[in-house]
Amino acid sequence: MANAAPSTKHKLIDKANTLIVGYVGAAAFILVFSIVATKTLVSQAAYQNRVIGAKRTAVNQLKSDIAATNNLKTSYDAFVSGSPNVIGGSPSGSGSQDGNNAKIVLDALPSAYDFPGLTTDLESLLSSQSGVQIDSISGTDDEIAQSSNQSSSNPQPSSIPFSVAVNGDYNGIQSVVSAFERSIRPMQIETLSISGSNAGKQGLTMTVTAQTYYQPAKSFNISTKVVK
Repeated sequence: MANAAPSTKHKLIDKANTLIVGYVGAAAFILVFSIVATKTLVSQAAYQNRVIGAKRTAVNQLKSDIAATNNLKTSYDAFVSGSPNVIGGSPSGSGSQDGNNAKIVLDALPSAYDFPGLTTDLESLLSSQSGVQIDSISGTDDEIAQSSNQSSSNPQPSSIPFSVAVNGDYNGIQSVVSAFERSIRPMQIETLSISGSNAGKQGLTMTVTAQTYYQPAKSFNISTKVVK
Protein backbone atom coordinates (compact mmCIF):
# COMPACT_ATOMS: atom_id res chain seq x y z
CA MET A 1 0.00 0.00 0.00
CA ALA A 2 2.99 2.31 0.47
CA ASN A 3 3.87 2.24 -3.25
CA ALA A 4 0.29 2.76 -4.48
CA ALA A 5 0.17 6.47 -3.78
CA PRO A 6 3.24 7.37 -5.88
CA SER A 7 2.02 5.23 -8.73
CA THR A 8 -1.38 6.94 -8.78
CA LYS A 9 0.28 10.35 -8.55
CA HIS A 10 2.54 9.56 -11.49
CA LYS A 11 -0.41 8.45 -13.52
CA LEU A 12 -2.22 11.67 -12.75
CA ILE A 13 0.87 13.70 -13.70
CA ASP A 14 1.28 11.76 -16.94
CA LYS A 15 -2.38 12.28 -17.73
CA ALA A 16 -2.09 15.99 -17.01
CA ASN A 17 1.03 16.21 -19.21
CA THR A 18 -0.77 14.38 -21.99
CA LEU A 19 -3.71 16.79 -21.75
CA ILE A 20 -1.34 19.79 -21.77
CA VAL A 21 0.48 18.44 -24.82
CA GLY A 22 -2.86 17.86 -26.52
CA TYR A 23 -4.06 21.36 -25.69
CA VAL A 24 -0.80 22.92 -26.83
CA GLY A 25 -0.90 20.88 -30.05
CA ALA A 26 -4.51 21.85 -30.67
CA ALA A 27 -3.72 25.49 -29.95
CA ALA A 28 -0.71 25.38 -32.29
CA PHE A 29 -2.84 23.76 -35.01
CA ILE A 30 -5.55 26.38 -34.59
CA LEU A 31 -2.94 29.15 -34.68
CA VAL A 32 -1.25 27.83 -37.82
CA PHE A 33 -4.62 27.22 -39.47
CA SER A 34 -5.73 30.74 -38.58
CA ILE A 35 -2.54 32.24 -40.03
CA VAL A 36 -2.84 30.25 -43.26
CA ALA A 37 -6.58 30.98 -43.55
CA THR A 38 -6.01 34.68 -42.87
CA LYS A 39 -3.27 34.84 -45.49
CA THR A 40 -5.51 33.06 -48.01
CA LEU A 41 -8.43 35.37 -47.27
CA VAL A 42 -6.22 38.45 -47.58
CA SER A 43 -4.85 37.14 -50.90
CA GLN A 44 -8.36 36.41 -52.19
CA ALA A 45 -9.56 39.83 -51.10
CA ALA A 46 -6.68 41.52 -52.90
CA TYR A 47 -7.38 39.45 -56.02
CA GLN A 48 -11.07 40.32 -55.94
CA ASN A 49 -10.17 44.01 -55.58
CA ARG A 50 -7.95 43.75 -58.67
CA VAL A 51 -10.74 42.02 -60.58
CA ILE A 52 -13.25 44.68 -59.55
CA GLY A 53 -10.79 47.42 -60.56
CA ALA A 54 -10.19 45.80 -63.97
CA LYS A 55 -13.95 45.44 -64.51
CA ARG A 56 -14.52 49.09 -63.65
CA THR A 57 -11.79 50.11 -66.09
CA ALA A 58 -13.35 47.93 -68.80
CA VAL A 59 -16.83 49.38 -68.16
CA ASN A 60 -15.51 52.95 -68.33
CA GLN A 61 -13.68 52.14 -71.57
CA LEU A 62 -16.83 50.56 -72.99
CA LYS A 63 -18.89 53.64 -72.14
CA SER A 64 -16.26 55.82 -73.81
CA ASP A 65 -16.24 53.57 -76.90
CA ILE A 66 -20.05 53.67 -77.16
CA ALA A 67 -20.01 57.47 -77.02
CA ALA A 68 -17.24 57.59 -79.65
CA THR A 69 -19.19 55.15 -81.85
CA ASN A 70 -22.29 57.34 -81.72
CA ASN A 71 -20.25 60.43 -82.60
CA LEU A 72 -18.55 58.55 -85.45
CA LYS A 73 -21.89 57.37 -86.84
CA THR A 74 -23.23 60.93 -86.78
CA SER A 75 -20.13 62.24 -88.56
CA TYR A 76 -20.23 59.38 -91.10
CA ASP A 77 -23.91 59.98 -91.92
CA ALA A 78 -23.20 63.68 -92.45
CA PHE A 79 -20.17 62.90 -94.63
CA VAL A 80 -21.97 60.34 -96.80
CA SER A 81 -25.05 62.52 -97.36
CA GLY A 82 -23.03 65.57 -98.43
CA SER A 83 -24.29 67.14 -101.65
CA PRO A 84 -22.50 67.85 -103.88
CA ASN A 85 -19.90 65.22 -103.07
CA VAL A 86 -16.25 65.99 -102.35
CA ILE A 87 -15.37 66.11 -106.05
CA GLY A 88 -18.37 68.20 -107.09
CA GLY A 89 -20.63 65.41 -108.40
CA SER A 90 -24.07 64.19 -107.47
CA PRO A 91 -24.32 61.61 -104.64
CA SER A 92 -27.06 59.76 -106.52
CA GLY A 93 -25.72 60.11 -110.08
CA SER A 94 -23.84 57.60 -112.22
CA GLY A 95 -21.27 59.84 -113.90
CA SER A 96 -17.51 59.68 -113.47
CA GLN A 97 -17.65 62.24 -110.64
CA ASP A 98 -20.89 61.01 -109.07
CA GLY A 99 -21.47 58.79 -106.05
CA ASN A 100 -21.66 59.32 -102.32
CA ASN A 101 -18.54 60.32 -100.45
CA ALA A 102 -18.02 56.90 -98.85
CA LYS A 103 -17.91 55.27 -102.30
CA ILE A 104 -15.51 57.91 -103.55
CA VAL A 105 -13.13 57.34 -100.63
CA LEU A 106 -13.21 53.57 -101.16
CA ASP A 107 -12.58 54.03 -104.88
CA ALA A 108 -9.75 56.45 -104.17
CA LEU A 109 -7.94 54.16 -101.74
CA PRO A 110 -9.24 50.57 -101.98
CA SER A 111 -8.52 48.12 -99.18
CA ALA A 112 -7.11 45.34 -101.39
CA TYR A 113 -4.58 44.95 -104.19
CA ASP A 114 -6.87 44.84 -107.24
CA PHE A 115 -4.98 45.31 -110.50
CA PRO A 116 -7.91 44.28 -112.75
CA GLY A 117 -10.01 46.92 -110.98
CA LEU A 118 -7.25 49.49 -111.53
CA THR A 119 -7.13 48.58 -115.23
CA THR A 120 -10.88 49.15 -115.49
CA ASP A 121 -10.55 52.54 -113.77
CA LEU A 122 -7.71 53.56 -116.09
CA GLU A 123 -9.67 52.49 -119.17
CA SER A 124 -12.65 54.54 -118.00
CA LEU A 125 -10.44 57.53 -117.21
CA LEU A 126 -8.54 57.49 -120.52
CA SER A 127 -11.47 56.64 -122.78
CA SER A 128 -13.36 59.65 -121.46
CA GLN A 129 -10.73 61.98 -122.98
CA SER A 130 -11.60 63.04 -126.51
CA GLY A 131 -9.01 62.60 -129.25
CA VAL A 132 -7.11 59.88 -127.38
CA GLN A 133 -6.68 56.22 -128.22
CA ILE A 134 -5.43 53.74 -125.63
CA ASP A 135 -2.42 51.81 -126.89
CA SER A 136 -1.68 49.70 -123.80
CA ILE A 137 -2.18 49.40 -120.06
CA SER A 138 0.28 47.15 -118.30
CA GLY A 139 1.49 46.23 -114.85
CA THR A 140 1.89 43.28 -112.52
CA ASP A 141 -1.12 41.44 -111.17
CA ASP A 142 0.42 40.71 -107.77
CA GLU A 143 -2.85 39.92 -106.02
CA ILE A 144 -1.79 36.48 -104.76
CA ALA A 145 1.45 37.74 -103.23
CA GLN A 146 -0.36 40.70 -101.71
CA SER A 147 -3.18 38.59 -100.26
CA SER A 148 -1.36 38.37 -96.90
CA ASN A 149 -1.50 42.15 -96.66
CA GLN A 150 -5.30 42.48 -96.51
CA SER A 151 -5.69 43.77 -92.96
CA SER A 152 -3.54 45.34 -90.29
CA SER A 153 -3.88 47.00 -86.90
CA ASN A 154 -1.82 49.90 -88.28
CA PRO A 155 -2.37 49.91 -92.07
CA GLN A 156 -0.07 51.86 -94.37
CA PRO A 157 -0.56 52.67 -98.07
CA SER A 158 1.04 50.19 -100.49
CA SER A 159 1.89 50.98 -104.09
CA ILE A 160 0.46 49.44 -107.27
CA PRO A 161 2.82 50.22 -110.19
CA PHE A 162 1.46 50.48 -113.74
CA SER A 163 2.21 51.99 -117.13
CA VAL A 164 -0.01 53.30 -119.91
CA ALA A 165 0.59 54.33 -123.50
CA VAL A 166 -1.87 56.49 -125.45
CA ASN A 167 -1.96 58.07 -128.90
CA GLY A 168 -3.57 61.41 -129.76
CA ASP A 169 -3.08 65.00 -130.76
CA TYR A 170 -1.59 67.67 -128.54
CA ASN A 171 -4.90 68.63 -126.91
CA GLY A 172 -5.77 64.99 -126.26
CA ILE A 173 -2.39 64.27 -124.67
CA GLN A 174 -2.76 67.37 -122.52
CA SER A 175 -6.22 66.26 -121.41
CA VAL A 176 -4.79 62.90 -120.27
CA VAL A 177 -2.24 64.64 -118.05
CA SER A 178 -5.02 66.79 -116.59
CA ALA A 179 -7.17 63.69 -116.04
CA PHE A 180 -4.39 62.06 -114.01
CA GLU A 181 -4.16 65.21 -111.90
CA ARG A 182 -7.93 65.22 -111.24
CA SER A 183 -8.23 61.49 -110.58
CA ILE A 184 -9.76 60.58 -107.24
CA ARG A 185 -7.16 57.83 -106.94
CA PRO A 186 -3.76 59.14 -105.81
CA MET A 187 -1.38 58.67 -108.72
CA GLN A 188 2.33 59.41 -108.63
CA ILE A 189 3.84 59.77 -112.09
CA GLU A 190 7.42 58.51 -112.22
CA THR A 191 8.26 58.97 -115.90
CA LEU A 192 6.42 60.61 -118.79
CA SER A 193 7.65 60.61 -122.37
CA ILE A 194 6.04 62.06 -125.51
CA SER A 195 7.19 61.19 -129.02
CA GLY A 196 5.98 61.84 -132.57
CA SER A 197 4.62 65.02 -134.09
CA ASN A 198 1.44 67.02 -133.78
CA ALA A 199 0.56 66.35 -137.38
CA GLY A 200 -2.66 64.35 -137.48
CA LYS A 201 -5.11 63.15 -134.88
CA GLN A 202 -2.87 60.36 -133.60
CA GLY A 203 0.48 62.04 -134.20
CA LEU A 204 1.71 61.94 -130.60
CA THR A 205 2.40 58.94 -128.38
CA MET A 206 2.64 59.40 -124.63
CA THR A 207 4.00 56.71 -122.33
CA VAL A 208 3.54 57.07 -118.58
CA THR A 209 4.93 54.91 -115.77
CA ALA A 210 3.30 55.62 -112.46
CA GLN A 211 1.98 54.10 -109.29
CA THR A 212 -1.24 54.34 -107.36
CA TYR A 213 -1.98 52.99 -103.93
CA TYR A 214 -4.21 50.81 -101.82
CA GLN A 215 -4.42 50.67 -98.04
CA PRO A 216 -5.24 47.43 -96.19
CA ALA A 217 -8.30 47.48 -93.98
CA LYS A 218 -7.74 48.25 -90.33
CA SER A 219 -8.29 45.21 -88.14
CA PHE A 220 -9.76 45.47 -84.67
CA ASN A 221 -8.45 42.80 -82.32
CA ILE A 222 -10.52 42.06 -79.23
CA SER A 223 -8.34 40.50 -76.58
CA THR A 224 -8.86 39.13 -73.10
CA LYS A 225 -6.84 39.98 -70.02
CA VAL A 226 -6.09 37.60 -67.19
CA VAL A 227 -6.08 39.32 -63.81
CA LYS A 228 -3.42 37.85 -61.56
